[in-house]
Amino acid sequence: MTAAGTNLETEIKLRMPDAAEALARLVRAGLRVTRARTFESNTVFDTPESSVRARRELVRLRRSGEKTVLTFKGAPFYSGGLKHREEIEVDVSPAEGMETILARMGYTAALRYEKFRTELARDGEPGVATIDETPMGVFVELEGPADWIGRTAAGLGSGPEDFITQSYLSLWEDHCRTSGRGSSQGMVFGPEL
Repeated sequence: MTAAGTNLETEIKLRMPDAAEALARLVRAGLRVTRARTFESNTVFDTPESSVRARRELVRLRRSGEKTVLTFKGAPFYSGGLKHREEIEVDVSPAEGMETILARMGYTAALRYEKFRTELARDGEPGVATIDETPMGVFVELEGPADWIGRTAAGLGSGPEDFITQSYLSLWEDHCRTSGRGSSQGMVFGPEL
């Protein structure tokens, strides 16, 4: 997703106790569900030398419902407590064909991560909120103009001190370090799913 038709993504995450509480807070703040809870499987691609990661960029193939999206994200920069980065997305299908193209270009699947995502918005406003249920907990992601993010976060009872600007992959690495859990499989749900 990008803010208001640009290729610059501005976002933060907020940790939530659970998905039901996140939804209740967002609805009380005037947002409504625009896309029902959907399972997402993401594969991050890199070169064997990890050159994409070394540049702090990302190449991702996301499968979400019937849709597959290839995303490039540039190196992030931070301003006003928010994370900003270039984002370019292209719908691709079938996913397997795109994986083959990436392999021919020298990329390999470096990591997988999964989540259930619900999207919400306020009519006539430029931002998007998502509830992301991940193997390490539930987060609300707010993406849009800085003033929209600030107003919406305040409506959820959160302020700049609560803003998380790390990527899910960085959060997962921290989670694995502190919990002693290995991250070689990526951020994926267990077999009980």
